[in-house]
Amino acid sequence: MKLILAVLLFILNLTLSAQSNNFAGDYTRSLSEDTKNTTEYKLTLNQDGTFLFHYYTKIQGGIPPEINKYGKGKWSAKNNMITFSSNKKEDIDEKYTLDFNNSTARFVTKNPRDKTDQIVKTRLTFLESGIRWMQKIDIFKI
Repeated sequence: MKLILAVLLFILNLTLSAQSNNFAGDYTRSLSEDTKNTTEYKLTLNQDGTFLFHYYTKIQGGIPPEINKYGKGKWSAKNNMITFSSNKKEDIDEKYTLDFNNSTARFVTKNPRDKTDQIVKTRLTFLESGIRWMQKIDIFKI
């Protein structure tokens, strides 16, 4: 009986950790109207529950012409929702200025039961964020 219980707990633990592993990885999005204007989003979700974010924009004639913004903090997942948080004392400094508190994103992937040829790119869709320009942004897993 103890052996069966131990095996069941082991399988449950593997299942729970496998689900969080699906979220971890690198996500990116690049928007270019032409070769003169570029916007890039790069997000890395680490296995240990931390994340790094980089936003880059280059606009010809813009003031300033190039902008780099960074963010970091912690993430957690429940179902297909990912919640981001930044500790103002540890995660925000001169380089990492973006505050991801109150930011949530939905993890979107093709349903395993979907047997059609439809291609669904794995992505994060930001639903809410204290960063105004992050709302409704899709960032694709690479």
